[in-house]
Amino acid sequence: MLKSLTINNFRCFQSFELQQLSRVNLLVGMNNSGKTSILEAIQLLYSFHQPGKFHKMILDRGEYFTEGDRQLDIRHLFYGREISLGSEFSIVGNNGKEQEKFIASIQTEYPNNSEQDISDNSEEFRDELESSKKLVFILDWQNQPVKIKRNLSDYGGVYLGDSNWAILATKLNTRVAKSIVKSQFIAPLSLNIREISKLFDEIVLTPEENLTLEALQIIEPKIERIASIGPEKYDSNNEIVGARGGFRVKVSDQKQPIPIGSMGEGIWRILALAIALVSAQGGVLLVDEIDTGLHFSTMSDMWKLIWKTAKKLDVQVFATTHNSDCWSSLADVIKSEGLESEEIKIHRIEADKNSSVVFTEPEIVIAAKRDIEVR
Repeated sequence: MLKSLTINNFRCFQSFELQQLSRVNLLVGMNNSGKTSILEAIQLLYSFHQPGKFHKMILDRGEYFTEGDRQLDIRHLFYGREISLGSEFSIVGNNGKEQEKFIASIQTEYPNNSEQDISDNSEEFRDELESSKKLVFILDWQNQPVKIKRNLSDYGGVYLGDSNWAILATKLNTRVAKSIVKSQFIAPLSLNIREISKLFDEIVLTPEENLTLEALQIIEPKIERIASIGPEKYDSNNEIVGARGGFRVKVSDQKQPIPIGSMGEGIWRILALAIALVSAQGGVLLVDEIDTGLHFSTMSDMWKLIWKTAKKLDVQVFATTHNSDCWSSLADVIKSEGLESEEIKIHRIEADKNSSVVFTEPEIVIAAKRDIEVR
């Protein structure tokens, strides 16, 4: 579990540090203060075995070139949104025992055949070598034997269709596979049907499946069972993304199963949270705008679900919000559960500060009681 996180030259952060991290961490702050970027930084730190998450992070923000072949516009990852030889950003996580470090940089590379002529010291050869060098984008997880290196295009982009991006966890040796930290990222619009169906299929008929049912019963106690119908059963083109579907539920006062999409956004959001929590067992859950689609009256129950499940399954949770009801409902959970072991913290992110302002459990309760604004 992360105890601290240090970010340098990544997105809006020239230098930033999160300290006193807990089991559950809620990030608050003004728009454009960098809350989502912190979630992305944590995901990057743990995604060495899944470079597809790096792609998705950039594509979801629309950071790509549309001219010619589709390319990732990596400039936006760097502080100041400019890149040149030597540009670099880093993310460092400390769990109290060891340090995980990720560095992305712009470097030069010479053609492979240049090594064959290394004895040629002529001016002509040196000029030819200098003109043939290329800028490359390097992703380096320094605690893992994984380094991804890709050529930059003339636009300064990275080609999306490069098959060499694919690094399969099954090809990693046993030592590396054991060091993999699971991570799940939920965006404001939740996981799409395909993602959440896949995650559910991995836990169905296991003890963890019951946790999903218990989560839905927070919003609707009448729900008795839940089932995935699979995207291939309702979508012949297999192209539906982002809709609320793919699941049916058995409700106690209804004879026929009900599509979950007909029960409202709150049910779908809680379902996504519950399945993602279980799927992140032993790892990290990242949730952007966690209150999306939830009525304020359900937020205390949501936090209770998250805290209890995260503790049981050893998951560390990082979430963001703009909603005062969302953070104040944390105080209800702290009081009702009698928490005093620093399991929950609020971190206020301010654009002009190089570290967060931390609110401990007693301070969260006091702030809620006195109606003090922490955002």
